Amino acid sequence: MLTLASRLRALDDATLRRTIDIRMVSATGIRDFFDLAEALLEPTAIQRVLARLDRATLAVLAVAGELSQGTEVGTAAAPSLFDLAERLSELAGSPVDVAEVAGRAAELDSLMLARLTDGRFSSYPAVAAQLLTWPDLGLPTALELASTPAPAALASVDTTDTRFTDRLAAERAFAAVSSIAELVTELAREPARELSRGGLGLPDTKRLAAVMGVELEFVPSFVATAARAELIAHSDGYWNETEAGEAWLLESTARRWATLADAWHAALPPDVRGILARRPGVSWGDVLRSFVAWLYPAGGQWMDDRVTEFAEDAELIGITAHQTTSPAGASVLAGDLEAAVATMAAALPATGGAVYLQNDLSIVSPGPLAPSIDSRLRGLADVESRELALSYRITANSVNRALAAGESAESLLDFLRTVSLTGIPQPVDYLIRESAARYGRVRVGPTDPMESPAQAYVQSDDAALLSTIAVDQTLASLGLVPAEGSRLTSRFPSDVIFWALSDARYPVAAEDATHEIVHLRRHQLARVVPVDAPDPAVTLVERLRAADGGEGQAADAWLARQLDLAIKAKQTVVVSIAMPGGVVVDYLLEPASVGGGRFRARDRRADIERTLPLSSIISITPAP
Repeated sequence: MLTLASRLRALDDATLRRTIDIRMVSATGIRDFFDLAEALLEPTAIQRVLARLDRATLAVLAVAGELSQGTEVGTAAAPSLFDLAERLSELAGSPVDVAEVAGRAAELDSLMLARLTDGRFSSYPAVAAQLLTWPDLGLPTALELASTPAPAALASVDTTDTRFTDRLAAERAFAAVSSIAELVTELAREPARELSRGGLGLPDTKRLAAVMGVELEFVPSFVATAARAELIAHSDGYWNETEAGEAWLLESTARRWATLADAWHAALPPDVRGILARRPGVSWGDVLRSFVAWLYPAGGQWMDDRVTEFAEDAELIGITAHQTTSPAGASVLAGDLEAAVATMAAALPATGGAVYLQNDLSIVSPGPLAPSIDSRLRGLADVESRELALSYRITANSVNRALAAGESAESLLDFLRTVSLTGIPQPVDYLIRESAARYGRVRVGPTDPMESPAQAYVQSDDAALLSTIAVDQTLASLGLVPAEGSRLTSRFPSDVIFWALSDARYPVAAEDATHEIVHLRRHQLARVVPVDAPDPAVTLVERLRAADGGEGQAADAWLARQLDLAIKAKQTVVVSIAMPGGVVVDYLLEPASVGGGRFRARDRRADIERTLPLSSIISITPAP
């Protein structure tokens, strides 16, 4: 432990923080570098990191433990990399490259499981001891790690299966993109509240499931997928659309899918990504799980759960179909997103830009619409059907919503002329023009705080309409009260009043303090903000540096630690003391206490009590 403590103390702060992070060390109870070394060499801590190492790396560590028995860590007596490669070749029955051994030894060195110095490599005794317990745990020995061949190669997909997988994956990709587009759109209209214990409430889940056209149990998966791609974000207790989500809605279907696939791939744990990238066009069934179990022999349920989690998400968005990698998914796993987009674009349903306008104010698309056209139609009309062929309905309220967003009668009609295969029916033309003529008959704006305690006013030249608003029971909660100048005032902000009147289907427009019409967003976009939490590794490193008193104090602390352990175990030790004149005397002592740079002990040979300075101790060894 002294060797490791000294090594940790010599690390720079960045490397020390990295070590604490990758070894997942808890700062609890760690006061100095000896505590840290002890925590790293605890059997549970060693087993935890061994579970994340692949078979070849474990074989290097196990063989190093066998060859370095009885040698001191990091000395010239430790086995060389050539010795390791030779022994591994002997066990495996095939040549093992020294360069490969060197790379794995360097990884183990960085994990503080072993020491690599001047081409010589040895594991810490506690690590070697933990590997020796593996047979009792049902885990492989060094011989088995090095000699057990990999299971059958991951099954490749034949041409017939590839066509089937491609078709099914494209269907799933289109369904996922469509459902997530509906999710993002709906959250822009009305955010969903996140429960304090996590997850969405049942009312919001039902609402989103109905809009997305999926079963209730799939809603959390789609929410997680959208959040991973930063299309939605959790803000102030609600899930809402982000700026990225707003822009994503205007992209092509293939590009929308690429965003989801890229986020999925980026979120893959490096170990899982490494497994899948080896053979991207393969089946993910039991053969993959057998391969994972062989590759990570100590991974157990932990590794299997990781593969399962991301396999389920891969099925959801069409990376795979029936646990078989799709052609587009194979390109994603290979890191070629552009090739994946090209493959998926060829398999996805073609989008169009033409619709049928009906006399009953409905709009019907003969197939999937280009996202930009669909987005603008949603601003003008309400969605009635979300099947492959969408249908919309124009209403006075939907037109008013478009006008409030900055459209005009002419801009709406011009747009419809460009997309309609049936021209513009007279009822549609009349509704849009009549709604535009009525738009703004009711104005809502902020009051001057110097003139009124109210926050907002409602104004109209139509006294009858204003009186109707004043007695409308659906608006009673706004507390509208008559004021001078054909106005009603309220204690609520103007945007709250505006959206309440809009929902009540009044021809309302918002204006600013200068009485200019402004266009409001119903809900603010959520921002993806990194969690600014203190890094426990930084705090621990600062504490360790503050407690470090230099080489002399570190040596005394190590001696005191050994004596403390002997006191707790009531163990007799042989203490070598440097006497004046350079003479070294060995005492057989039973330590009693340590403090103030000195220690008190019972001399077992002379049967007297001695008090000796720590600075005079050369070594402490357990009594035979």
